[in-house]
Formats: sequence, structure tokens, C-alpha cells
Amino acid sequence: MLALTAAWLGFHGTPSTLGRAASRSTISPLMLESWYDAGLRLTPAAGGAAATAPVSGPQSYGGSTPPELVADRRDGKAQERLEELAFGLNPSIGYYDPLNLAQLNFYGQGDDATIGFLRHSELKHGRIAMAGFVGFIVHENGIRWPWPLTTSLPDYSSFEGLSAPAVWDATPLAAKLQIILFVGFLETWSETKYVIESDGEKHYMRGGKPGYFPTFKLGTPNYETNNPLGWGIAHPVPFNLVDPSGYALGGKTQEQKDRLLLVELNNARLAMVGLMGFLVEAKAPGAVPFLSGMIKAYDGDVMAPFAADFTLKGFGAVYGL
Repeated sequence: MLALTAAWLGFHGTPSTLGRAASRSTISPLMLESWYDAGLRLTPAAGGAAATAPVSGPQSYGGSTPPELVADRRDGKAQERLEELAFGLNPSIGYYDPLNLAQLNFYGQGDDATIGFLRHSELKHGRIAMAGFVGFIVHENGIRWPWPLTTSLPDYSSFEGLSAPAVWDATPLAAKLQIILFVGFLETWSETKYVIESDGEKHYMRGGKPGYFPTFKLGTPNYETNNPLGWGIAHPVPFNLVDPSGYALGGKTQEQKDRLLLVELNNARLAMVGLMGFLVEAKAPGAVPFLSGMIKAYDGDVMAPFAADFTLKGFGAVYGL
């Protein structure tokens, strides 16, 4: 966790020249911004040396427009691709959008951006649901982590007999905050323009791949993705969040990757339904006949994840709740 935090805060060296900075990969985002303000971009020259070339496109990063390392990839065909994807996922149902969400023009960014947002959101929530579904099953079957959780929790005796949601309530606040902060880091990393474009991709609302999570390995220059600057991260992370071993996607053809995406989406949708089924049965035993007697009851509130730790005193009185 400390290594990831250090990477995010950025422990950068102080280069004496542009060429030396590029070769050592010690260029900070602030330095990158200043060079774009000057209208310069590092580009590979003969022999791998760094050279400067004029930058085309927006130069107004002094305001609110960051420099574009990767061009906008929206082509107006997101709706067409969405319908093709829907038939690939389930030919019997095909494209079904009863609420017309794809045409709502979120944040005034257009249909392509809206569809990118919706697809990315579905994948993100689906992946969380798959992890939660498996975690629920693991706990209900008594499978435990073999080492102490904390110095104050040497074993799992305090969690015995609890349902999966109740385990969260019984987890120390410090541990909960660590989880929230780590997830917050992942969110920040995956949404940061520099990070995404330094990996040769584009934000999902700008024509990038929905569900894409950028690499952590941005410490060295990569000329193949037009990223000669690198990030100069002091503590590189050895594994990526998605496919850390490189086995799942490594060496796969585009056709195989497309098929894996369909499998992931179908499993993600099923996991969201399954996890909600677990929570409903835990909160209202017998509500899901198929799961009756298989899930431990839960008397807490799944919509108040910190109720066991603190409450906002007076909030209910002020708002009449």
C-alpha cells in the first residue's frame, strides 16, 4: 500500500536536461505540463535520443484543457457497436434499452461518451459483483484466511456465526478505511488522463475501451505508445490489476479477446443478480426459496456500511427522519 501511495504522490528526481530526464524517466506531471505550455513534446530521434518537436492541437493547459497524448477516438459508431455487442451476448434478447439510457446524453458529452460511460460502469460494477459473489460463498462455507487479520484479531473467533454482511460491520474501522483508500487510489489511477494516455489508450468517454484499467508499469519511457516521457515512479508495482500474470490475455488474438469480453460481461451480469439474491435472502430469510436455509440471516442495514462505527448525531432530528 505504501508503495502504491508513493507511486501516486510521485517521488521524482530533478533532471538537469531534457535528454537526461527522458533517459532516466524522472519527469513529473508538472514538468510535462510546463513543456506542453511551451509547445514542445519529446519525440524519439535517431539513435533513441530525445528531440523536441512542435505540438499540434490544444495548447491551453494553463486553463482547463490538458495536453492530448492520444487523439480523441470517438467516431459516432458507439451505438452500432453496442447493438452488435448485445446480440453477441444474447442473440435471443438482442439489444434492449427500455429506459433509452444510451440516448440520454450524459453531461452533454454526446451519445458516444454516454455509451462509453454506461458500458464502463457495467463492467466495473460487474467485476465488483463477481468478487463479492465469490467472497460471499467463501465466507458462508467457512473458508478463512490462514494468517491473523490484525494484531488485535489473531483469529476469526469474533466472526464465527456471522453472515457475510455482518463480517463487514465487525471489521475494525481502520481496516475499512484502508480498503476505501485503496479503492480510491485505483479509481483515481484509472480515471487520470495522463495515466490512461501514457499507456497508449483513451478515456472511455473519449472513444477508449470501456472497462480498461491502465498498467502500473509507467516508470520507463515507451516509444511504441508515444510516451517518451515515462512517469519516473520511484517504486514500480510488479503486477497489474487486470491479468497480473499475463496469462489470461497474453498471446491472445483479437478474436479470442472479443470472446473473453462476452464471457466476462455475461458472468458479470449474472453475478450482480446472484449477489443481490444473497443479500435479499440474508436480510429477509425465505425471500429467495432456492437459497432458503443456505444463507445466514443479517439484521443490519446494507445501505449503511458505517452504522456500526459512527452515526451523524442530530441528522435525523434536523431532517425529520
